[in-house]
Amino acid sequence: MKAFEVLLTSINDVKQFVNSACTQSFDIDLISGRYIIDAKSIMGIFSLDLAKPIRVEVHADDAEADAFAALVQSNIAK
Repeated sequence: MKAFEVLLTSINDVKQFVNSACTQSFDIDLISGRYIIDAKSIMGIFSLDLAKPIRVEVHADDAEADAFAALVQSNIAK
């Protein structure tokens, strides 16, 4: 498992993130405070406080997790 943080500042960022997550075969969780949400659930993501960074936990081997993190960073506007 690997973890990183992401800041989803717009609806488009959320849509891009979910599209990226849905293409993966492994589990991905988003953690914000005491809430843990499936990263493939757009409704779940919108229930989180998107004003601050969200922790992303990727349940895959290191190579897959690193590739997913790079994909997310390339798709999300800085």
